[in-house]
Amino acid sequence: MKSLHAQQHPLADTGYQLTVLNQAEAEGAQLPAFATRLREAGLLPLRPTSISVMQINVGKMCNQTCRHCHVDAGPDRTEIMTRETMQLCLDALAQTDISVVDLTGGAPEMNPDFRWLVEQISALGRQTIVRCNLTIIVANPKYHDLPEFFARHQVRVVSSLPHFSAGRTDAQRGTGVFERSIRALRMLNAVGYGVEGSNLALDLVYNPAGAFLPGSQLGLERDFKQRLLREHGVVFNNLLTITNLPVSRFLDYLLESGNYTGYMEKLIAAYNPVAAANVMCRTTLSIGWDGQLYDCDFNQMLDLLVEARAPQHIRDFDLGALTQRAIVINQHCYGCTAGAGSSCGGTTV
Repeated sequence: MKSLHAQQHPLADTGYQLTVLNQAEAEGAQLPAFATRLREAGLLPLRPTSISVMQINVGKMCNQTCRHCHVDAGPDRTEIMTRETMQLCLDALAQTDISVVDLTGGAPEMNPDFRWLVEQISALGRQTIVRCNLTIIVANPKYHDLPEFFARHQVRVVSSLPHFSAGRTDAQRGTGVFERSIRALRMLNAVGYGVEGSNLALDLVYNPAGAFLPGSQLGLERDFKQRLLREHGVVFNNLLTITNLPVSRFLDYLLESGNYTGYMEKLIAAYNPVAAANVMCRTTLSIGWDGQLYDCDFNQMLDLLVEARAPQHIRDFDLGALTQRAIVINQHCYGCTAGAGSSCGGTTV
């Protein structure tokens, strides 16, 4: 393990990441294959139950460089979805009754065609989710009107906030991020987001700062609501807990800190077959910035395209074929099936 890590930085090549994830023996510990667990539960091959969410990564450019970002996003990333590819996504969407479009990045708002895309999704009568990092709202005057734009199109805003304290948030996301996040949350609250009766949904996302699983979603939500209201006058709707998957920067952290095997053992020990039956890849189609198709956002970052028998690019979209596909799995999938489960919508059990 250590010799492999010395030879190649895990962020440099997803093939290396898969070598680590596939390794049956790591520092003397046996890690059973995820496929074995699915077979035991009668879930192999894993297939979609339906496709109700189209998740689109519109680019990897971001105004932040967070420690555990599985996208490896940052200001220096140049991958960006073109309007032509966005139109292919819209054409595919129009053929279906998919009800939700989930826009991710990077900071999706930094794509120059972001607002046009939201307007087009709204015109099709579909719900838009935007994965907003909050600080983008206050980063530059050209983004200051985002809360009003979101409200006008009834966008559901889902934002990461690692903790209700400045120290723990800044440790994961950078100095000053907590203070800027609070400013952005107040701007969202001012137009009605998170306010009871407004129908403008504002959800926060919590993921642990280290090599451990998140606590109770309901318990954390209660704590976040009490502290943010009392100390900052901020309100929101729901807290979503997400387990860190051993991908990209978080995998790098696990390897460098010597926590990889121990963390994988925690995920495996917490494996829940009910969570496995409810994984988000069974209802979600993930689209990369270049239009390629994946089973989930994590597979996208590992360059694991949907199975070869299914369409590989949004230009060849075929809902029937994609609904019948076998979902591509690997060891990182233990992260979505541990404990109460994990998805972009929080726990699944």
